[in-house]
Amino acid sequence: MAKIKIDDKEYDTDALSAEAKDNLTNMRLCDERMQQIKRDAAITQTARNAYAAALKSALPKDA
Repeated sequence: MAKIKIDDKEYDTDALSAEAKDNLTNMRLCDERMQQIKRDAAITQTARNAYAAALKSALPKDA
């Protein structure tokens, strides 16, 4: 019997309608996807920083 809190009100998930349970599941999936996107963005930013550093070292020194 899990509980969730929405707008400062607590709900028993077992007592939710099928529609509410589906929406809760979809909301949780969205939360997980957003976390994955944040991790992917951090990885991409790290790679970009490495490419920028490599570019700087590959540029002509007397320009």
